[in-house]
Amino acid sequence: MSELEHARQVAISAANAASKVIMRYFQGDFDIEIKADQTPVTVADKMAEDAIREVILGEYPRHTIFGEERGISRGEGGLESGYTWLVDPIDGTKCFVNGYGMFSCQIALMQNGQLVVGVSTAPVYDEQASGVLGMGAQLNGEILRVSDVSHIEDASVSTGNIGSLAASDRWNAFGKIMARVNTTRGYGDYYHYHRLAAGQLDAVIESDLNILDIAALTVIVREAGGVVTDLDGAPISLDSTSILAANPALHQELLKALNGTS
Repeated sequence: MSELEHARQVAISAANAASKVIMRYFQGDFDIEIKADQTPVTVADKMAEDAIREVILGEYPRHTIFGEERGISRGEGGLESGYTWLVDPIDGTKCFVNGYGMFSCQIALMQNGQLVVGVSTAPVYDEQASGVLGMGAQLNGEILRVSDVSHIEDASVSTGNIGSLAASDRWNAFGKIMARVNTTRGYGDYYHYHRLAAGQLDAVIESDLNILDIAALTVIVREAGGVVTDLDGAPISLDSTSILAANPALHQELLKALNGTS
């Protein structure tokens, strides 16, 4: 087993442990706190992240972990340079709080600044997608592959958070794109990335997010043959706040349309 495949297996074990915690609280009674960014957090978020950290640090005690709820830690063994786990224990906490299942556990590994492993687990819908750099992506054991749609007029496009996009100079260009596409959707969170990687959607456009929301999904979509950048066309990084994900031909067409170069 390769080093990265082993890391994927560890991430899957960590996501499964977190999912057990999450499902103990789902649709139950729990207190809700509002963080400084006005997003909710619950005991399930915190305990799920603790479960993830326990699994990862049990295998990699010197790795860095950057988590949504617990921040950055370097493990009891100190810092092992170059390896950082990016963890969002419940991506879609608002969905979780409101009692419906459009949320997921997101775990990714970044090696020397490059995203190399991603696991996205949606416990309510029993979906687990994963990808490893150079080794492809899968959903519940089935190989994932993006579509080959190459024209905006034929595409199914899903959007998520688009508040900052709506307030930007790109809003008119975005509106023109959405008027041209074959089908529009607004799934949000993990769901449309799973569908994109499976070839069931053709593109996803979002703003108002952070790297913990999209790190694992970036690996999965890329390893399914897709292209993932921010809305400027820059590679996804720790500082990314937007995303354009699509198959290769459509990504280029959408990027040009969004930025007024087509």
